[in-house]
This record gives sequence, C-alpha cells and structure tokens, in this order.
Amino acid sequence: GLVFTNAYCASPFCVPSRSAMWSGVSPHKSGIYHNQTNIAASEPLKSAVSLFKLFQDAGYYTAGYGKITHGWSDRGFDEKINHKRDPRPPGAPIQSVGAGEQDWGTIHIPEDEMNDTLSADRAIAAIEKEHEKPFFVVCGTFNPHMAWFVPQKYYDMFPLDEVTLPELNPNDFDDIPPLADEVVGGKRKFTNKVLEAGLHKSAVQAYLATTAYVDAQHGRVIDALEKSPHRDNTIVVFISDHGFHLAEKDHWQKGTLWQEATNSMLMVRVPGITEPGGVTDRCVSLQDLYPTLVELCGLSKPSYVDGKSFRPLLENPGEEWESTAISYLYDQYASIRTERYRFTRYKEGQVELYDHSKDPHEWKNEADNPE
Repeated sequence: GLVFTNAYCASPFCVPSRSAMWSGVSPHKSGIYHNQTNIAASEPLKSAVSLFKLFQDAGYYTAGYGKITHGWSDRGFDEKINHKRDPRPPGAPIQSVGAGEQDWGTIHIPEDEMNDTLSADRAIAAIEKEHEKPFFVVCGTFNPHMAWFVPQKYYDMFPLDEVTLPELNPNDFDDIPPLADEVVGGKRKFTNKVLEAGLHKSAVQAYLATTAYVDAQHGRVIDALEKSPHRDNTIVVFISDHGFHLAEKDHWQKGTLWQEATNSMLMVRVPGITEPGGVTDRCVSLQDLYPTLVELCGLSKPSYVDGKSFRPLLENPGEEWESTAISYLYDQYASIRTERYRFTRYKEGQVELYDHSKDPHEWKNEADNPE
C-alpha cells in the first residue's frame, strides 16, 4: 500500500480527532476541540451521517470492535463492541514516577485475555465468516495509549541499551509564545520527573513495546484478510488518531499543535490502484479519509463533509497537492502543515512558524524572521 509520511489529525485529542474523522465535520464547525467537550450539544454533529452509517445505508455489513468513535455516535453498526482498558497489574503504579495513566510495566494477564487481543479476535471472525454483501469492519486498539502494560516478550524486543532517545533541546522554549508554553501545562511536571529519575529510556522502551503489541494484533487481522477470499477486493486503512510526545518540548502524550502530537499514522492499500511499498510526502488530513473511501466505493458524499479525496495520491504519490493538513486545539488555536512549513496561530497575535527543510524538530520559531 501507500504510506503517508505527512498525515495529520484534525485535533490532537481522541474525541475531537475521531469525531471529525468519522463525521466529516471539522472541529472549527463542530466546536469539538477537547475530550471534555459536550459532543451532544454540537448541532453539526447531531445532523452528521457517520462514515459507518453511510456504508450501512449503502448495503454494507458494518462492524466495529474496540476503540473507534470514543464518545461520538455509534449509529451505523450492525455489530459494535466498545473498548475496555485492561486491569492494572497488582501493586500499580509500578514506576517510581507512576500515577494513574502515567505508568508502565509487564502486564499480569495472558496476552489472549487482553482487550485489544479480543478486539482483533472479533475482527478476524468478522472477516472469516460468510458474507453475502460487502463489509466495512473496523478494529480499534486502545494501546499504545498509556498506561503501557503489555507482556514481557514485547519489552524483550527492545533491549534497554539499544533504545534510542528522541533529541531534546534545553533551549527549545526560548522563542515560543506564552500560549504555546501554556499548552504543555501539567505534562511538563511529569516529563521532568521521568528525566530526573533516569527513566527516559525505560519509558521509551515501554512505548516501543506497547506499539509492537499493537502491531502484532493488527498483523493478525491483516493475515486473516490475506488468507480470505476477500484479499484482492478489500481496501485496507491503517491509522492512528494523533501522534505522541516522549519528552520533546517538555511534553508527554498528546494535546499540542507541534509535529509530535499532530503527525498521525496513515497507510492505505487499494487493490488495483496502490503499488506495494509506495510513499508520499504530500500533506493530508485524516479528514480526507471520509471523502476518499466514499469515492473509491462509488458512494455519494454528504455536502457538508470537509476534507478532499486523496485518490489522486493513491494513483500517483508524486501528484501535485495543496495541503489539507490543518489541526485545531482549544479555543480555535490552529496549525497548518505544508511540506516545508508549519504555521500555528494561537490568540492575541501569538504565532509560530517552523521551516522543516532545515528544522525538522521545530526548534527555531521563524515567526519574527522578516525573510
């Protein structure tokens, strides 16, 4: 399939990202910018047709297992089983800096009893059963969301002495506006605890281990599809809802408008269109997924849907493309990414501008550079 190196979420939090992606309604229209926002009060979302409902109405069997909508409408599924967090190991927190979600270690239950494993099992079963009509199956894993509790074998894949840490800049905040600094909020305190306790490598190892566990579960689903009669006429999409900080910019987890939190995983395979091993650097939004799948499957796109079909990139990864990569946060803070630049606007004239051609870490704010 095709890997999108520059795919970006509509918002770097679970709820606004997923509601935008599955509804086609951008955060600046829905008003959903944060996990704690009242989705039920959003008039644009009330009238939106979810991507699942659109396919269900078109005659598809629709099924969803695990973390998918996270708070927005579950309408449109013939079968839907929501995600659950795995139980914390006895004695948690395990880490000296651990508290609540901010913890990691070896899980105490067998892998085949973990909830993401069970979601994959259900998706496999849905693919393997007899189908009289086309299907739309979604398998959503909760991991690698914190806390990171996975079997020891996944930790063993990443020996601590081989773990590479992200590059950090102690002067990173010298040139950013006050509102950008505020975005880091309470996560700076946790980040400092991790660094001061000498646990940075351990934490990165845990993130890698948990991601490897997730890869294994999705790999099982893909293997089932590969062995099925549906292999050559099924579109496959692999996505994450947002990115993740591992101490870059003094931050941990999500919820910023920098590269680490907004850059998302996106890989797409369309039989007869995509070439194996394809890569594109064009800047797209996860909101482009809705109109893309609708076009590929010959359905009608609702008039209100934001984003645009990236089918041209599936056919030609080097095709000229105007960036659709816009991310929103909090009170209409917004960031747009092009192949060379990121421009972010907060409020009160506070802005950031980064030149990725020479500053991939976004360490140098060029907003005051007259050139």
